[in-house]
Amino acid sequence: MVFSSAIFLFLFLPLALGVYFVAPRTLRNAALLAISLFFYAWGEKGYVLLMTASILMNYGLGRWIETRRGRNGERLLLASAIAMNLILLLHFKYANFLVSNVNEFLQGPGLEPMHWRPVHLPIGISFFTFEAIAYLIDIRRGQTTAQRNIVNFGLFMTLFPHLIAGPVVRYRDLANAIEGRSIQSDRFASGIRRFLIGLAKKVLLANTLGMTADEMFLAAPGELAASAAWLGAICYALHIYFDFSGYSDMAIGLGRMFGFELCENFRYPYIADSITDFWRRWHISLSTWFRDYLYIPLGGNRKGPARTAVNLFAVFVLCGLWHGASWTFLVWGLFHGLFLSLERLGLGRLLERVPPVLRHVYALLAVLTGWVFFRADSLAHAVKYLSAMAGMTQGTRILNHFITHELALALMAGTICCLPAMEYFRGLRREFAARGRFSHLSFEIAAMSVLVLLSVACTARLAAGTYNPFIYFRF
Repeated sequence: MVFSSAIFLFLFLPLALGVYFVAPRTLRNAALLAISLFFYAWGEKGYVLLMTASILMNYGLGRWIETRRGRNGERLLLASAIAMNLILLLHFKYANFLVSNVNEFLQGPGLEPMHWRPVHLPIGISFFTFEAIAYLIDIRRGQTTAQRNIVNFGLFMTLFPHLIAGPVVRYRDLANAIEGRSIQSDRFASGIRRFLIGLAKKVLLANTLGMTADEMFLAAPGELAASAAWLGAICYALHIYFDFSGYSDMAIGLGRMFGFELCENFRYPYIADSITDFWRRWHISLSTWFRDYLYIPLGGNRKGPARTAVNLFAVFVLCGLWHGASWTFLVWGLFHGLFLSLERLGLGRLLERVPPVLRHVYALLAVLTGWVFFRADSLAHAVKYLSAMAGMTQGTRILNHFITHELALALMAGTICCLPAMEYFRGLRREFAARGRFSHLSFEIAAMSVLVLLSVACTARLAAGTYNPFIYFRF
């Protein structure tokens, strides 16, 4: 069940809010835990038992690590706890990939391949595994205390707004809200607004752009002229941004409705002027997770330029594989790791002397090239697609074959929404509020009218049963 589905919007969410607010305050965590487990079970059925096992395992490990903090064997205990979580992740997410590549290797000398029953990938396993690992490490570091109440810990692990696609939250950021929270009307209204903005980004922009991107990447690259190939890459870049940032907006909005403040996950990444800047703005909860729990413990940038480059490569190899068990994701991670290392080794200083427009062009070209690897079905497909973008093919399908009025509108709206439009909107809101009550009320009515129109448009799209995938659904 995804947030942009009719069954979630018109059945699950109203019932969840009703059950939550009818429940006595002392039972609201238990009610929300049950709601979240049901939400997960809807999409994964029996794999909710895996989620329950992860909750019980990490609850016990957290208590145990806390009792051993400052004593002999604490590092070994933490390493073992992390390994137990990673073994689950490796089995469910990477076993199929590893066996497939081993069998491909065995075919060369004519050896018998391994017989393997494909493993199902549970929804959201990368997210809740990383959240559990961060919880255990923070206990070991003394940055948080282990949760004594199993219901409260289970709620942290399963809170449905962030359960299947993030943001990657940390227990210490939600601990106070889990223990006790109040839901004020203005925060609840803010949550609704944020949710509707995210829904519009997903349904009206991401879905429209995604259809064209899929058409381009499913076509034989040799059939595409350079203009069409570039259109496909740009549509995919906008698609993945509005798909994921829209989902993050919906998650943050839902969190506010239930009294939680989830972390921001995007800050206009396509205005970045370097790859380093891009990763400060893109999937912030994941990039900061890798920084705090891998890059800094490896030594960060404290051990010289060469070691810094090695650390960055290590982080982005894992970042690529975190996104999926595929060589294309690995190369995407290495590609970003290469640019980050070069910027650390001197390219960043050179960029500072370049006009801002050229820095933005550099960053966008690098990011777009990386997205081709991320989206392509194979490395060979990615290379052929990049060749089409470079004009090295004789493709006859040009840009005009794909442009429609709807796509053109989505491209224009998407380009505007990649800019700090919301910051401008918030500034206008403050300005109208300062002019007096009438101006403030007029602005709020206009803003509410826009949200209503967007909601109607989203509902019409969903009712029509149009294209509505979610890229990060199984990461």
